[in-house]
Amino acid sequence: MHLVEAILFLVSLVIVSNVLSHYIVSIPVSLIQTALGVGVALIFHLQINLATDWFMLLFIAPLLFNDGRHFPKRELWKLRGPIIGNAIFLVFATILIGGLFMHWLVPAMPLSAGFALAAIIAPTDPIAVQSLAKRVHLPDEVLHLVSGESLINDASGLIGFKYGIAATVTGAFALGDAIGDFFYIAIVGAIAGAVLMIAINFARQWLLQQGINDVILHTILQIMTPFLIYLLVDEGLNASGVIAVVVAGLLNNSQRNRYIAALPELRIVTERTWDIVVYVLNGIIFLILGIELPLATGAIIRTQAVNTWQAFGYALAVYIVVLTLRVAWGYAYMWWQWMRKNTQKRPAIRTALLTGISGVRGAITLVGVLAVPALLDSGDAFPERDLMLFIAAIVVVLSLVVAVVSLPLITKIWSPLQLRGSAIEQSALNDEDTDDDQADVRLLTEDQAKIFVYQTAVRRLESERRETNQKPVLDLMGEYQALIRRIELDRDTSDTIPPLIQDELVLRRVGIRGELIALDGLKKDGQIDAVRYKKTLRALERRLKELNILEDHYGQPTLHLMANRLQLQTRHLATELFKGRTQSRYQDRLFVEKELAKSGLKAISAFLKKPENRAHQYNRQVIYSLIVQYRNRIASVKDLSQHKSQQYEREVQRLRAIAFAAERTAIHDLAEQGYLTPRMAQKLNQGVNFTENAAELTEG
Repeated sequence: MHLVEAILFLVSLVIVSNVLSHYIVSIPVSLIQTALGVGVALIFHLQINLATDWFMLLFIAPLLFNDGRHFPKRELWKLRGPIIGNAIFLVFATILIGGLFMHWLVPAMPLSAGFALAAIIAPTDPIAVQSLAKRVHLPDEVLHLVSGESLINDASGLIGFKYGIAATVTGAFALGDAIGDFFYIAIVGAIAGAVLMIAINFARQWLLQQGINDVILHTILQIMTPFLIYLLVDEGLNASGVIAVVVAGLLNNSQRNRYIAALPELRIVTERTWDIVVYVLNGIIFLILGIELPLATGAIIRTQAVNTWQAFGYALAVYIVVLTLRVAWGYAYMWWQWMRKNTQKRPAIRTALLTGISGVRGAITLVGVLAVPALLDSGDAFPERDLMLFIAAIVVVLSLVVAVVSLPLITKIWSPLQLRGSAIEQSALNDEDTDDDQADVRLLTEDQAKIFVYQTAVRRLESERRETNQKPVLDLMGEYQALIRRIELDRDTSDTIPPLIQDELVLRRVGIRGELIALDGLKKDGQIDAVRYKKTLRALERRLKELNILEDHYGQPTLHLMANRLQLQTRHLATELFKGRTQSRYQDRLFVEKELAKSGLKAISAFLKKPENRAHQYNRQVIYSLIVQYRNRIASVKDLSQHKSQQYEREVQRLRAIAFAAERTAIHDLAEQGYLTPRMAQKLNQGVNFTENAAELTEG
């Protein structure tokens, strides 16, 4: 397959996988991508020829650099000793024990290749560890330790992998030389990464001083930074480009890096660009894993030395050994901490088990094993390469499956496991207001602050509502209501239908039944023709059916519902396009729409006034949102009949400015009263600025 076609095809599959992940929320998107890759390989017999020499550069450099950018530096420095110990000694213990075990398990696999495979299986996904923090309250020191270890062990695992592969390819290995080389490439790599990052930061500041403050230019320069550093250190100095990009990432957003403050919008643009890069690269890696898995399985079957079930048994045994090592190491560390601090609460094996299971394998493992060369220096095939790929792939999949299945059972919390490259925002990784800031019980979380700010904007817009601007005010209020609803739904991690959705479904049914009563009344009074009556009746019955489907699927829209909504929107568009040809029928439709909206609003109001329904205490946000939607329908009918599009646009721009000002005032008031940290207030203000800039671009 040609390079451009392959890239376009893989990126398309990444998009499809992330769409599917919104409907299959309990399964990590990485597993969905792997399954898609397997399906494509089996159905279309797709093969991708991998050039292993650039594979590490293309994937390792940006992923590790981005991890370093997001890691909290204070915790890393505070626990530098234990983190480095875990990242080095635990990885080396995994390499030694895992390598010997694999060589014993598969004698045909050289010991050096077994060490290489164990080394590349050792690194864990740092985002999965952060996701664990949302599920269970780990001790802060343990959480920061495993998080920091997951960042550094990528580098130590890749170095061990590189030596194991080199020893297998060349057939030569000297322990003394290897130890000396290790310290050289590690120390020189770290120093070179720091020096180059400082030099690049200095270059950025110099460009700003010269008046070169193009945000796009600076964003591209930052995206290119890990590739440049990796190439210069790995190729130029023969040191560890992996360690260099990790160190560079840690220094990239240091407090002394003041050029970011000079370009407030640069932070937003850069973060979103990095999200896209990681999103695409991580997705492509797991797709390639799925595509390569059937090929590796077929190669194993053709050798006749190992059957598929035997190979799967090998992978399962390797995963159990590696998991046991992590659990034992974590439990020993907690005991050591307990004896050193002499606290009353004794270490729990459950916590150690959670830290072990959360250490899922991810993109780094896959990138490494896919980069194993096909041939030795002698020209012979690399021994057991297909089996190595199969074992590594199954270990990655097993670690994901075990985490997805067992963590909810252990923690009793059914929220999706996040991994590197998940579509979910990773803002938690950027927040360094951790221990000290969270101790103040007055502080609001980011979600709580956003809801308050949005509600303030809604109230300000409501105060601006007049008879002449009903439509623009209600449209903007609807946008804010949708934002609040999305936040409240994201905060709900239960495995049942959220109470907010339950209340909304009940009230929507009440409103639709009120519309049906009004529709029958229009028919009896002869105010609607038979054709319009039947079409409207079918539409209302379809909406009731959709509500039942939503209830059956825990409030999640199905593909069938989305197709129905698309069809309905197409019909509305066609009506708008041809309204001039059938003006009388168009006016009749507007009249019916207005009368139904009025009746639906009255039905909900009457329902909520009943004593038994008052006692239920329906969600006020849901009630207000539905009232706004019905009012908006009424206002939309008036607006369509008066054709005031230019006046509407001008009023929307004026009201948006008022709403943004209300948001900034609310953020300022919360910060002044001690409900927000300075960093959180700055982050919220940046979000307002970004939304305002986006609105100006859209409206301009």
